[in-house]
Order: sequence, then structure tokens, then C-alpha cells
Amino acid sequence: MGTLLMPNSDLMGARVWLIPGLFLLFLAVGGTLTGQTLAPYGQIVNRAEDPKEFWWTVAIQFLGGVFFIGYFLYKVYGL
Repeated sequence: MGTLLMPNSDLMGARVWLIPGLFLLFLAVGGTLTGQTLAPYGQIVNRAEDPKEFWWTVAIQFLGGVFFIGYFLYKVYGL
């Protein structure tokens, strides 16, 4: 039989990685659905006006969110 994965006791400190990860994923999905995304320095990028910058911004937000959530899971479960 395999071992049961139990969370690490350092769950409170690991939340520091989960919150920005969820925020970045929310920005990426919301930007994809609405056609507008928040670029660095508070600029709004429209998909119709500048598609290349829009998709680069969405990709960076998505990958950043996946990285932060993955690191959170690594810190909690040690996988």
C-alpha cells in the first residue's frame, strides 16, 4: 500500500505562495474571457487592439499562477 499524503504543519507560511497564484490565475482567466487584461504598471491591454501583447501578458499571468500554486503544493505536501 502507498502512504497517505499528509499536509506539512507549515501551512500558514505556505499561503504566501497560494494567494498570488490564485490572483494571477484569476487575472489570466478573466482577461481571456473579457478580452482585456491588466498589464504591468496598471495598463489595460485589449485583445482587438494589440493581440500579441495581450496574449503574452495572459501567458505570463497563467504561468506565474501555475508556478506559485505548484510551489505552494511543494511546500505543503513536499512532492
